[in-house]
Amino acid sequence: MMLVIGFFSVWAAHRATRPLRSLAAAADRLGLDVDATPLPERGSRELKKTARAFNTMQQRIKRLVDDRTLMLAALSHDLKTMLTRLRLRAEFIDDAEQQRKAERDIDDMQMMVDAALGFVRGDQANEPVVRLDLVSLVRDMAEDWRDDDVRFEGPARLAVNGRPVALKRAVGNLIDNAVRYGGNAEIRIWHTDHDAVLTVADDGPGLPEAELEKVFQPFYRVETSRSRDTGGTGLGLALARDVFRRLGGDLTIANRARGGLMATARLPLPAGPA
Repeated sequence: MMLVIGFFSVWAAHRATRPLRSLAAAADRLGLDVDATPLPERGSRELKKTARAFNTMQQRIKRLVDDRTLMLAALSHDLKTMLTRLRLRAEFIDDAEQQRKAERDIDDMQMMVDAALGFVRGDQANEPVVRLDLVSLVRDMAEDWRDDDVRFEGPARLAVNGRPVALKRAVGNLIDNAVRYGGNAEIRIWHTDHDAVLTVADDGPGLPEAELEKVFQPFYRVETSRSRDTGGTGLGLALARDVFRRLGGDLTIANRARGGLMATARLPLPAGPA
């Protein structure tokens, strides 16, 4: 008798908390994608009211994001028009050195406008998620730096769900940063019970502890390491982290005990067969 009572108690508790689990899952989906499927409005009056409020919140967030994107797209269009005018006027500068500097300033401004619009618009989110081999993708990318001190270590293959183009852009940024500022890149892939893990380490000077999170802020630059010669818009790490977070993972950086930096990216392992 006690066994039957215990069984029905567990069943009742599971059934009673199911709406809360659905709400938690919907919140997780919204955190990854503002266009996620709305929460079904069903069940008791209280549950319907809660689901309706959640869906209304999602719609408001989406409108805010869309309005911001449209505003910046319009601003970007106007800025590009003015940059085109400046480029034409630069051709009439008699001093060749001053003309070269002006054209470089215009190119830098164009790159920043394009990068900022892409970041706000979330271009990588429009690419479909597919099952892919992370090892193959990263190993092929490491080959692009064959003339630099870049080493790769990993298993034969490791399946993840991801956006190939966005992941290539994110991983490429991590490798490029390691080579540019650290002089080398040590790339390693492995996995835990739940995550695929990618690390990109270098032997450079590292960063002050206070800067390790700030470098993920859009347009933030570490003045001691970046200059006009090294380039960059200050959006690379922000975009890379956004790529991994939109896939349910994350990206962090830390100083290594022996010197240098290590970027660690994580992606959840697929639930189904590879």
